[in-house]
Amino acid sequence: MEIRQMRYFMEVAKREHVTDAANALHVAQSSVSRQLLQLESELGVDLFIREGRRVKLTPTGKLFLARVEQIMHMIGEAKREVQEYLEPEKGTIRIAFPISLAAHVMPTAIYAFRQRYPEAKFQMKQALYRDLIDGVIYGESNLALIAPLPAEEKKIRSKLLFTEKIVALLPIHHRLARQPAIRLSELKDDPFVTLPEGTIFREIVLNACREIGIVPHIAFEGDDIDALKGLVSAGLGVALMPEVTLVDIIPQSTVKLPLIEPQVSRTVGIISPTQRKLLPTEQLFYHFLSDFFADWNRIP
Repeated sequence: MEIRQMRYFMEVAKREHVTDAANALHVAQSSVSRQLLQLESELGVDLFIREGRRVKLTPTGKLFLARVEQIMHMIGEAKREVQEYLEPEKGTIRIAFPISLAAHVMPTAIYAFRQRYPEAKFQMKQALYRDLIDGVIYGESNLALIAPLPAEEKKIRSKLLFTEKIVALLPIHHRLARQPAIRLSELKDDPFVTLPEGTIFREIVLNACREIGIVPHIAFEGDDIDALKGLVSAGLGVALMPEVTLVDIIPQSTVKLPLIEPQVSRTVGIISPTQRKLLPTEQLFYHFLSDFFADWNRIP
């Protein structure tokens, strides 16, 4: 079995058409067909149901495809690892992150890292909380920024980067806008804007409300933190926000106020697998983050 055969097999399986696969691979259709026949002969099974040049995987072919994808992923990782050992400053970092870190934390960290290592590359993916953890465990990414840090998981290691306060963001003409700080209970009758269901930050907001015995009226949902800022700026509701997302600028027509009862915070950290070693460029970024966020507990 050759790498070329596995590449051809994966392309045909994806496109379900031999000629289309050959065009994508920039080889002759006859070459693709020949390699597939040799592969099936070697394995002693049919991998495809053929209808002219259009094909579909057999049940055995589907099983084989899953294994081939794993093999090709491992080969790609091996090549990347060798290249990065030679030049870690030019490698690629695969990292995932949640919605609530997309607006400020993630881009700020990447910008600072690339100021130091301008040839480093990133493959980034936004995901929900549980998907971030599973992605690191099962190899979709080797690193994930996450908030809050998860409870102990055997297959991941967690490192705290900083702890941030959660603050209230109110429309500028809100009745409480001129107070130096507010209690969360003072917002019990206000419409709230939050992130969508399934996001962990929404759960932080709801848990803070439950702690003091209120059920917030969620009037609007925003897809990300910037959307929440816009909704508050438009006067459509109030929001609880990670303070770090308001460090650079407070949106027009809004005011940021500390919460004094209860005081709400969340941990922000990075997770990595216990059963795989980070590649050199990923190790470089991992240690960079530790230094970069060392002072973030003291947000002005």
